[in-house]
Amino acid sequence: VQLQASGGGLVQAGGSLRLSCAASGRTFSRYVMGWFRQAPGKEREFVGAISWSGSYTYYVDSVKGRFTISRDNAKNTVSLQMNSLKPEDTAVYYCAARTRSSASIYYLNPPDYDYWGQGTEVTVSS
Repeated sequence: VQLQASGGGLVQAGGSLRLSCAASGRTFSRYVMGWFRQAPGKEREFVGAISWSGSYTYYVDSVKGRFTISRDNAKNTVSLQMNSLKPEDTAVYYCAARTRSSASIYYLNPPDYDYWGQGTEVTVSS
């Protein structure tokens, strides 16, 4: 599985960005997909996850109501819509795929995922 994240950039506080993650593989629709971020000097942090069908999503409290994850299984893509961005959202954002059997979407730690994209940088200026 190969993941390619894109869509990062520089945006002013209060603005929006949409990140995309394109995945290879014929079984993409079976994967739980997650988004993580890593700010300079900090550990990689869970942002949110989406079920294989797209019916269920889960977010870290700090982004609830501002970020939305969606997926298009026909196109093998997952997206992260980020609104009302804050300077503290500045980080490199990574998409990740969990290809192991998944009983839920509550996989909050990096070792829970099997494949990672290369990351896309988001900078929010104040």
